[in-house]
Amino acid sequence: MTTSVRKRRPPVRTRRAGYLVGVVANSVLLVLVNAWPGWEVLPFLTPAFPTVLGLVDLALVAGLVTGLVQLWQDPEWLVALDGVVTSCAGLAALVRLWQVFPFDFTGTTFDWALTVRIVLVVGLAGTAIGLLVQLGTLVRAGLRRPR
Repeated sequence: MTTSVRKRRPPVRTRRAGYLVGVVANSVLLVLVNAWPGWEVLPFLTPAFPTVLGLVDLALVAGLVTGLVQLWQDPEWLVALDGVVTSCAGLAALVRLWQVFPFDFTGTTFDWALTVRIVLVVGLAGTAIGLLVQLGTLVRAGLRRPR
């Protein structure tokens, strides 16, 4: 006999605090990367970085917008849909970072390029798994919605 236990969601106040932290973090990252001090101050980023900047910005803006939406309304299906949107944007940015690899670690004794490649692979795998989970959550939430 199989029984299913439905997990309770955290209280609204706790969820909204999390959404607010995400909105602030994405906003700060957008400013740091695009305005002040800008990506150019990081010595390991190459002049090829602007070719990935659009997708990185897309992922940050997607997180910012979905966080703002969730501060206002956060039914389970909408949170899952927002997760799908942000996962797709993040996946696109990670794939582009892998393709362009706008990093230069010459002059260092440690193999940072390999480390960054490993982190990118872990990020790609984690994001792909997260996307599948969000799609499953979205389907389940849609099936539970009252008609």
